[in-house]
Amino acid sequence: MKWLVWAVAIAAYVFSIINRSSFSALGATAQTHFGVEATAISLFIMLQLVVYASCQVPVGALLDRKGAPVLIAGGLTLMTAGQLLLAHSDTVPLALLARVLVGSGDACIFVSLIRLISDWFTPKQIPVVNQISANMGQLGQLVAVTPLVALVAALGWQGGFTVLAVTGFTLVLLALFTLRPAPDGVTLIQGLGWRPRGGRGSASARRPHPHQDEANQARTDHPYPVTDSLPVLPPAPNPGFVSSIKQVLAYPGVRLAFWVHYVTASMIFSIMLLWGMPFLTGGLGYSRALASAIISTVVAAIVLAGFFTGSILSRFSAYRVHIAVGSSLLNLSLWSLIFFWPGTLPTALLYAAAITLGINGPVSMAAFEVVRSHVPQHQRGLATGIANMGGFTGALVIVLLIGLVLDSLGAGTPETYTREAFRWAMASHIPVILLGIIMIALLYPKAKKALEGRAQAS
Repeated sequence: MKWLVWAVAIAAYVFSIINRSSFSALGATAQTHFGVEATAISLFIMLQLVVYASCQVPVGALLDRKGAPVLIAGGLTLMTAGQLLLAHSDTVPLALLARVLVGSGDACIFVSLIRLISDWFTPKQIPVVNQISANMGQLGQLVAVTPLVALVAALGWQGGFTVLAVTGFTLVLLALFTLRPAPDGVTLIQGLGWRPRGGRGSASARRPHPHQDEANQARTDHPYPVTDSLPVLPPAPNPGFVSSIKQVLAYPGVRLAFWVHYVTASMIFSIMLLWGMPFLTGGLGYSRALASAIISTVVAAIVLAGFFTGSILSRFSAYRVHIAVGSSLLNLSLWSLIFFWPGTLPTALLYAAAITLGINGPVSMAAFEVVRSHVPQHQRGLATGIANMGGFTGALVIVLLIGLVLDSLGAGTPETYTREAFRWAMASHIPVILLGIIMIALLYPKAKKALEGRAQAS
């Protein structure tokens, strides 16, 4: 049963990645359909990042109260409605509204998938299943790059996005009939109009809690900062929304997880969602075929690294934050060389940087392992949402800085792109990532001390 639940949740995640990547893959087609310039299309990507990041906290709070199945079904419904609206949109305002719906639905899926895995799998399985899930999500990126483009080319804008909406509706039905919060829970269809005794709280929190002996055994089996090392206690009564945020942010480990995701995922999003292709073609002067090959190398590296990163993070659990920082620094160093390389840039260096960028993808999952180490089960939805904001917040800052620098240097349009302007614009990554590394250095000792103190107290 758990593999069926996982498979449906993964299908929802793949669908969310397709939706997230559709505009970056169909940028030129969208320009023709709406009759706008490239700067207006960039607005869709910016809006997507803002909506996704801003929804993480409320989605996390709802996740703790309603459970992962409800959020996944709700997210699929929002994305389906958004793509159906986009299919029939021929004006920018309607299309922007459609992207708000898609972005809101997308924001529900990943954190719910992480929570569902936590509720269904054992502590030793969770890091590996998380990485497999992240790998499967990359299928959505690949579908958006080629099959979706071909589908829209064959059926037209309306036909292509209508097919996407029908796919979403099918997944909604699958979620309703298969997803349940825990092995002893009921499906969404079975639970309609039904409220179990025990009052309010998340669906996953209502299942029976393990004995304290089992919690203590988990703690002794896994040193800091391994998952599920906290005692398993009954959840406290639900506080208000603001109080919930304050309670979760009081854990230094949650703030640490935010910055871990920030330093590992920000650059992936800024390059893969918007500025990668313009930098390679307009800044470095590469052909579109070579630029596409480099971007595809990033995706391939994400998938391949995902096969072993989960096991490494699990085996060397006490050093997962160090691994994340090291991976981030290596990636930033290689890309900084690219930004400031004098003369002709070696193509091999670009491929090496693409590989390190891709490796950062599965390494960013360390942020969610830190969350599970520091936060009790009934608060992990909100905590996971806050951690997941890290990469998108960093990407939003980077995307804004790159645009501002290009505009200030008179290179704000494809016709005026220059290598020198792009060098300084892309160098915006450096202070943003370094800020995150400094914050990790400040928070890590506090998080470790807090976790060790709770372990001693129990």
